[in-house]
Amino acid sequence: MPQEDTFHELDRQECLRLLAKVPVGRVVYTRQALPAVLPVNFCLDTDDSVLLRTSSDSELVRAIDGVVVAFEADEFDAETRSGWSVVVTGRATVVTDPAEHVRLSEAGPTSWMPLRSTVFVRIESEMVNGRELRGHA
Repeated sequence: MPQEDTFHELDRQECLRLLAKVPVGRVVYTRQALPAVLPVNFCLDTDDSVLLRTSSDSELVRAIDGVVVAFEADEFDAETRSGWSVVVTGRATVVTDPAEHVRLSEAGPTSWMPLRSTVFVRIESEMVNGRELRGHA
């Protein structure tokens, strides 16, 4: 008898554990009054906020600094019909404290893109929701 697919909600700690496993997610924000989604490199900070490193003159920084955004990351295996998705919702702010910028330059996320002038954006993990699907082959 084949195993049934199982779907369940993830608690906050499990969501954060899974987020820490992947290097790329998507920022969901508003651009010119329309929804926009942009893939980005990220990491989690010690306070469980999502950290992005990007160019100081990027359109993304101007669009999200000081506003509430969503951030989503996931991992799926089509063969086994299994995977998970986590969404973090919270206020995004550019890190302006010089000491914090130095700390994040050493321990924060790296960018897959070459950057001349780097800024860090912090997305507070005010709401964290996740789902997991365990399928079968």
